[in-house]
Amino acid sequence: MSDQPRVLPLPRIRSFAEFYPYYLGEHQNRTCRRLHVIGSTGVLLLMAMAIFLQDWHILAAMPVCGYGFAWVGHFFFEHNRPATFRYPLWSLIGDWVMYRDVLLGRIAF
Repeated sequence: MSDQPRVLPLPRIRSFAEFYPYYLGEHQNRTCRRLHVIGSTGVLLLMAMAIFLQDWHILAAMPVCGYGFAWVGHFFFEHNRPATFRYPLWSLIGDWVMYRDVLLGRIAF
């Protein structure tokens, strides 16, 4: 018998309505949220730059910018594992919903 505590698997989330409160719970640290907003803003600026310059190579930097800032926030400030690893699509959607909520003042920046 092992002395290690038994870790039970998390129940699978089945809808975005279920996921978003979980997602917000994983972003309680203000610096982490700020880094998400910086990364998402960078993604939008890179997209605009690629369109304006007609240089589609710039689009390759978008995930590096978005995920780079977000993951620094999780690993160094929030101290948790990004939801992207378990729920990649809902995490991406959640990031943009949280971005909107920060811009609208619903979530503290």
